[in-house]
Amino acid sequence: MKLPYPAIRQYIAGEWQEGRGEGCTAVLNPADESSLAQLRHVSTAQLDTALGAVRDTARLWRRTPPAERSAVLRRAAALLRERHEHVSRILVLEEGKPLHEARAEILVSADILDWYAEEGRRAYGRVIPGEYGSRLSVIPEPIGPVAAFTPWNFPATSSVRKLGGALAAGCPIILKPSEETPGTAVELFRALHDAGLPAGVANLVLGDPAAIAARLLAGPVIRKLSLTGSLAVGRTLAHLAADADIVTTMELGGNAPVLVFPDVDAGAVAEACAKAKFRNAGQVCNVPSRFFVHESQADAFAEAFAAIAAELRVGHGLSADVEMGPLANARRRDAVQEMVDEAVAQGARVLAGGTRPAGAGFFYAPTVLADVEEKHRVFSEEVFGPVAPITTFQDADEAVARANDTGYGLGSFVFTSSLDIATRVSEDLQAGMVGVNTTVLSRAETPFGGVKASGHGQESGSEGLDAYLVRKAVLQHRPLASNTTKGTV
Repeated sequence: MKLPYPAIRQYIAGEWQEGRGEGCTAVLNPADESSLAQLRHVSTAQLDTALGAVRDTARLWRRTPPAERSAVLRRAAALLRERHEHVSRILVLEEGKPLHEARAEILVSADILDWYAEEGRRAYGRVIPGEYGSRLSVIPEPIGPVAAFTPWNFPATSSVRKLGGALAAGCPIILKPSEETPGTAVELFRALHDAGLPAGVANLVLGDPAAIAARLLAGPVIRKLSLTGSLAVGRTLAHLAADADIVTTMELGGNAPVLVFPDVDAGAVAEACAKAKFRNAGQVCNVPSRFFVHESQADAFAEAFAAIAAELRVGHGLSADVEMGPLANARRRDAVQEMVDEAVAQGARVLAGGTRPAGAGFFYAPTVLADVEEKHRVFSEEVFGPVAPITTFQDADEAVARANDTGYGLGSFVFTSSLDIATRVSEDLQAGMVGVNTTVLSRAETPFGGVKASGHGQESGSEGLDAYLVRKAVLQHRPLASNTTKGTV
């Protein structure tokens, strides 16, 4: 059976074109390590064409009525829904997650486009009371051309958050997704193209990340940088952006603590956390990551978690009944194995998993570790894999202090039946998002972003639109006459 994988092309100034750069990257299926496509890198000349396209369309797109911009995004969302089965299979082939997760990602991506389509029509300013005959206005305006960089773990939702926000606000955009998952991005741009987006307003470039970033951020065209990626990449791009006075929004990962208090059903909480933890093989930036369980619940919680992990069906994402797919690449699998082995050597106990299965593919067994300490890298660093490290605590103050003892601050989770604990702990946790008795931190209507090393700025919700707007104050007075100077200073 022929795999439903598209030809990988650049989309620049409204045209699909082969990359003309010197480099070439093989796109692999992480479930069997087979080659899906060869991606020819974008050339410097093509990047300059993309920069020229967003420069030349900036005035056109900002002057396009919000209702017309909204209609384009709505049509693109409708096309994604019509094509979601096809696009979902492409996502599975290049990223590895199970088909039901891929379907959910594509449908959520359509919802995000719809959200921005409506929110873009509500980019309100304000009029401030002033002197008679004067008008003091605050007017939201598009910030200008955007350069956006997205990762491989959620190639649809991470891209549409940036595409939807920028386009709804009136900003043209150049998107550089991961070269490991280009097929999903191609389908997103196909939907935008077929929805009638004017040529040049959105551009897709693929190739060497460092070379692309250096070219896009070096000149005067780009006015906004949006990145979802690693802390190391974020720091590099932040320097480039600072040199060019470019405004930034960055989501740079997390290591979310989970605080499980003694007044909960340990089995029910373990089940919810296991489903969240092993989603996308643990390759989720806001996934429950470090488990602090009250000592009275620790054994029951760990046993329930381990039992679920041991029974998970792992395999190719397109196979029936598969619950967890492979990791995205060999380097991720090997890094996870190294961290687990190191923790075990330092005293952690393996309750489930802890190994990679034999055969092809970048698979790693769902893993649960007990007796974990802060000194273990599997606890102190972002694992980005299917590993659940568990430790215990005695009281809330201790749990919060240890949970906050990290450079990251993206998401945090609290499970309790106490309104007082829920309120107090959610206020004390240093994170951009807190889930109380839920593992869901992301919705189209709510802001997504972190603090500390997890980045700055937010996507989704009204804050996600605001990230692509600037506020202009207009202080308007009556025409000057020879005997009046009011309003001139």
